[in-house]
Amino acid sequence: MAKINRGRYTAKMEQGYAVLIIGMRVNKLWAISSWLPVFTAMGRMIRELYTHKEWGFLSAEFMFTARGVTVIQYWRSFGDMERYAREGSIHLKAWREFNQLSRKTDAVGVYHESYLIEPGQYENVYVNMPSFGLGKAGNLIPADPHQAARDRLAHTDKQEE
Repeated sequence: MAKINRGRYTAKMEQGYAVLIIGMRVNKLWAISSWLPVFTAMGRMIRELYTHKEWGFLSAEFMFTARGVTVIQYWRSFGDMERYAREGSIHLKAWREFNQLSRKTDAVGVYHESYLIEPGQYENVYVNMPSFGLGKAGNLIPADPHQAARDRLAHTDKQEE
């Protein structure tokens, strides 16, 4: 079981970073042979990324829904994320296979959203949580229990100037 960080914490990133929200949706539950390869490829890619942290990947969180999975990924930069998308052996092969499959069936869908976060343009708090999300990707530090989200964001802004 993950170690719980008792108390209130916030995560800091010294520089800007990129967030990728990527996932799959099962459109036809009975078409297991169509969506299972997409699902298993996601896990293989994350294992590859954790093995090669020098590529700029920082961390990921998985969220499961009734129809699929979403992965929130934290990257050192958009350039690192883009380089992996174009050069990562597992990703490239899986993307090509999905594109071929998607021409034949709509049994599974995929999506992604990319965000570039500049220093001081984010806010977070974690209370009695294991390291999670940006708190796992960045530096987790104690947070002032009397500080509101707006105050944490303003404080971060001032620190970055």
